[in-house]
Amino acid sequence: MKRRVFLALIKQGFNLLGLVLAACNGLSANFTDSLTKKMILKSSAFLSEKFIPSQYTCEGQNISPPLAWSEPPVGTKSLALICDDPDAPAKIWVHWVIYNLSPQTRSLPENISSDDLIVLGGIQGINDFGKVTYGGPCPPSGTHRYCFKLYALDQVMALKVGATKAQLEDSMQGHILAQAQLIGRYHRQR
Repeated sequence: MKRRVFLALIKQGFNLLGLVLAACNGLSANFTDSLTKKMILKSSAFLSEKFIPSQYTCEGQNISPPLAWSEPPVGTKSLALICDDPDAPAKIWVHWVIYNLSPQTRSLPENISSDDLIVLGGIQGINDFGKVTYGGPCPPSGTHRYCFKLYALDQVMALKVGATKAQLEDSMQGHILAQAQLIGRYHRQR
């Protein structure tokens, strides 16, 4: 009996510690599971912090790169992906917006079509090129970073085709269970 009470107190202590850590990190209590679950996002085309091959840019075929990720946390209802350029001169330039991917999805192949995204439950938003598709790196000068960010969400987003990055980010507030990031770099050859 004493042992069960002792074990119960230890368990409560760990749960309380998780809540305290979450609060110290500015997270709400529903994020405590994500503190122990880290998602990984990678590409077979380029390594993190390395250069993106030109075929995935405006100087090449301008096709989307292959992406793969680890299992999202329990409770994930959809996945979202944003690719943007924080080094653009006037503002953070949005290259790709996808939301409502099935939580069972673990990868996107190179040059994924809109039809194939729909099969995976994915809906594309509008990028800063004014298109509802992937728009590859095309920096005006210098080397830029391209941040691919994957989000595990606890709900399906109530957004139609063509939503902006800002609309998606607003809808995701309070619903992110975990996230992962892959950064590629590019500078124009011509």
